[in-house]
Amino acid sequence: MELPAGWMMAPLSDLVPPEGIFTDGDWVESKDQDPEGYVRLTQLADVGDGFFRDRSKRSMTSEKADELRCTFLQEGDILVARMPDPLGRACLYPGSKRPAVTVVDVCVIRTGQSGVNNRWLMWAINSPQVRQQIHSYQTGTTRKRISRKNLEKVELAVPPLAEQHRIVEALEGHLSRLDAASVNVKRCTTRTDHLWSATLNSVAEGVLPGRRVTSKTLYISEVAEVSGGIQKQKKRIPIRNAFPFLRVANVARGRLDLSNIHEIELFDGELEKHRLEHGDLLVVEGNGSPDQIGRAASWNGAVKNAVHQNHLIRVRPGNLLLPRYLELIWNSPLVINQLREVARSTSGLYTLSTSKVKAVKIPVPSLQDQMALVESADTWETCTSSARSSLQHASARSKSLHRAILSRAFTGHLVPQDPADEPASVLLDCIRAERQAQGGKPKRARRPRKTVTADAPPPPPASSTLPSTTAVQQELPL
Repeated sequence: MELPAGWMMAPLSDLVPPEGIFTDGDWVESKDQDPEGYVRLTQLADVGDGFFRDRSKRSMTSEKADELRCTFLQEGDILVARMPDPLGRACLYPGSKRPAVTVVDVCVIRTGQSGVNNRWLMWAINSPQVRQQIHSYQTGTTRKRISRKNLEKVELAVPPLAEQHRIVEALEGHLSRLDAASVNVKRCTTRTDHLWSATLNSVAEGVLPGRRVTSKTLYISEVAEVSGGIQKQKKRIPIRNAFPFLRVANVARGRLDLSNIHEIELFDGELEKHRLEHGDLLVVEGNGSPDQIGRAASWNGAVKNAVHQNHLIRVRPGNLLLPRYLELIWNSPLVINQLREVARSTSGLYTLSTSKVKAVKIPVPSLQDQMALVESADTWETCTSSARSSLQHASARSKSLHRAILSRAFTGHLVPQDPADEPASVLLDCIRAERQAQGGKPKRARRPRKTVTADAPPPPPASSTLPSTTAVQQELPL
């Protein structure tokens, strides 16, 4: 990449002056923690992609932190996650009323007074260019990670210090507006979900424009055939045949996902007994979650000679039920609430059985009224599906814009260059000279000189950055 005037390539380790630090967090084991301790233990879960998540509730005593010679965090420190997801994400530590340390899988970077702008460096680490380098340095098979030594090797395009301040101001302004737009997209998505839930509730209540239908409340066992599926055992004797085998993963609420269908070998008579028919409702037996219990979708006959596993319960509607009406009513709040009650167990898990499904009660209007309710619901589904599609596109667009803004910021295309700016080489030369005068590389750990107590928290940092700009949130066209 051709660098703009005044910019310079440098490894991450060259950006930390002698008074700064570049170190891993501390090795704090479970036995070292104390829920009543005064020192907060920040963890990987606290490190977001550009923001501090504030999730960890772990603590330790001041005495234990002093005994382990922990590195205490300061407001404005950059926290870099050395494990996914995503690997290498970075945020600024916002400070706390309590002293805080962090775990060994989080790298701490402090830029000090004479280093680069810490906010600029945090966003640079999160940029696509740097994230790609971090990915190339990752190691491990099941748990990917990057070592601090490899993190030090990551190369950054460093602009003049004055331009770093301008980049931060412009970048955070753009991202603030983009975040506001993303919040609106999420809010609209939630409202769309609520609208569809209200539509299903109207079906359950028999509400049509201008009237309410009359229905009978019947048990499922009175209007449908309920049966279990096939258990896929390791010791099933092969009979040299293979049939499509639907699993829990193939059934979402109100829709089927047939992108990955397994196969199973069947014994004589099993295909005739378990073969799915168009309109069969497949009900998820349970996965322990009250939100997902009993989710169901109608089989559409897309695959010939399909059967289903024993964790799916088949509900085959009789002459009094339209398959589409059954699917709508089953996924309505009326039935979902019933399922949660009957599926709850003393162990805290939520599971169903064929007997529990048979005991579910549903309103059964005439076939003509069922058809009218289905047509009304399908009209609303068309609207909500179109809205969801637009919102998904907007969400994807938002993520693309976020990456594009970060990419432009760190290639010199976000703000104009000023020939009067002192080149980045001057700043890097000063850092290098200061380090050589004090013995070489930046510190890898700083240990407290005395025990940290509630009355003596770590001193506030001397920030090298300009005050952050408060961006005005406004609509951003997606």
